[in-house]
Amino acid sequence: MAITKKRMRYILDTLQEMFPDAQCELTHSNAFELTIAVLLSAQCTDKKVNEVTKDLFKKYKSPWDYLNVPLEELEHDIKRIGLYRNKAKNIRKLCESLIENYGGEVPRTHEQLVELAGVGRKTANVVVSNAFGVPAIAVDTHVERVSKRLGIARWKDSVLEVEKSLQHLIPKDEWTITHHRLIFFGRYHCTARNPKCSECPLLDICREGQKRVKVAN
Repeated sequence: MAITKKRMRYILDTLQEMFPDAQCELTHSNAFELTIAVLLSAQCTDKKVNEVTKDLFKKYKSPWDYLNVPLEELEHDIKRIGLYRNKAKNIRKLCESLIENYGGEVPRTHEQLVELAGVGRKTANVVVSNAFGVPAIAVDTHVERVSKRLGIARWKDSVLEVEKSLQHLIPKDEWTITHHRLIFFGRYHCTARNPKCSECPLLDICREGQKRVKVAN
């Protein structure tokens, strides 16, 4: 274990003060839209995904809608998204699986979700936690970076190891909200480039930040 639960509590309380209202920033109105949005968000910003899904979700209301148009048409509709060709294929495969196995509904368990095309562990965690209220911690690039900078996980840890460290250190009923707060912290404060170390309330426990401040001075 990289840090103590006491120190983790300090981090959690600080994140709560910084981002009390953190939440999923992908625009959606149901589990199906959320699943599509998260699939599209791979290597793409939530802002860009929301720009695309604003019209996409008006045109495609159900899995059947995505299968009732040529693949080329769907590709065109999401062309502003990175890796759009591959994502279009995965969306169609996903919709086929939903229709064949779940009556067109998004399954509610992590095990079922990860079997769907384009849905990995992170996507499944986002869906079960945000759509179905199941405690989960999805480790995206922000959560991984912040966890390693703060010493919650080791730099050599895999994404799964980071997730397990977070699960061990954080009370289960705080998993989902902490996931959102870690994302906000990484997206708006502890950014990949030029993090706001000198004004960070966690600087006193962050070796990475202390090094950066020392170099800057």
